[in-house]
Amino acid sequence: MEQTLNKIKLLNPEYPNKATGIVNGKASGLLNWNDIAYPEMYDLYQTLLSNFWKAQEINMQDDIKQWDHLTSTEQDVFLRINTQLASLDSLQTPTMYQVMDYVTDPSFKAIFAVISQQEAIHNESYSYILSSLVPTSVQKEEFNRAKEDPIVKKRNDLILASYEQFRDEPTPEHLFKLAVNSINLEGIYFYAGFAFFYHLARQQKMMKTSTMISYIQRDEMQHAYFVSQFLRILISENPSLNSQKNIEYIYSTMKEAATLEKEWAHYVLKDIEGISLEEFDHYVEYLVNKRLRQIGLDPVYEERDNPMPWIHVFSDEMINETKSDFFEQKSRTYSKVTNSNDFDEL
Repeated sequence: MEQTLNKIKLLNPEYPNKATGIVNGKASGLLNWNDIAYPEMYDLYQTLLSNFWKAQEINMQDDIKQWDHLTSTEQDVFLRINTQLASLDSLQTPTMYQVMDYVTDPSFKAIFAVISQQEAIHNESYSYILSSLVPTSVQKEEFNRAKEDPIVKKRNDLILASYEQFRDEPTPEHLFKLAVNSINLEGIYFYAGFAFFYHLARQQKMMKTSTMISYIQRDEMQHAYFVSQFLRILISENPSLNSQKNIEYIYSTMKEAATLEKEWAHYVLKDIEGISLEEFDHYVEYLVNKRLRQIGLDPVYEERDNPMPWIHVFSDEMINETKSDFFEQKSRTYSKVTNSNDFDEL
């Protein structure tokens, strides 16, 4: 029977400050950033902090004026995607906090805490957008519609199955599966929604919403990257996880996530003129290949350049996505949008 991970005590004075493993290791619980097992994590932590933002920083007045000029179809898709994305981020905040209870290394705990807080900001942002545009009664209806939508439910079930499995039985194997599906959620599932908002932005519509979405995308890219490196370290430190079965799980689960993202896009974007769903299918495959390379695996789909570069607001150079060892790489950082570095320049 696989070993169950134990919740980590807050303080273990008899153990060293530098953790001996990210899980099932020994660590005092005291975090000295100058004495951590993986020093590169400090750079990643600083990058996450440099991205701090609040929804209220963005004045929605321009979007409020434009809202009534959107077509009824655009309004409907806007509301459906907004609440669907909120439903995904609702899962991440408590899940990241739960993982912290079983992670030995305090530097990783700190990063998971920042990610959890950023996911809470994302969730609030979707509510902030809605509150700017539609009355409370409509907001409630849309959130209920997201709960009841069978395609949204099917998408969420893929993620929830592994998250709940870890909650019920916190083992290294279940933590491995949780990490894979966290990458699916943050690195694949958001992009039909991003495509829609950026498509509006291409037409100079709802630009404030799209700016907020660009903040969220930047965070999600960094989160997916961190979790991919966490996954690689987890496998490295726990050789029993480095099995053909688990490699096949990564491939099969990411392909399933791609299928579900394509299905959702064809469902929710079918009446939006100007978005090629065939191109979007290729874009999802392009994303899956990127996520696999970040983990250190070979691509599963045909290699191609970004088929929808207008979605990709941020340069690949901001995120390390090569197959080379993470611990040989230099940190890449970026800062949030400012008056001198606006949405169009990213």
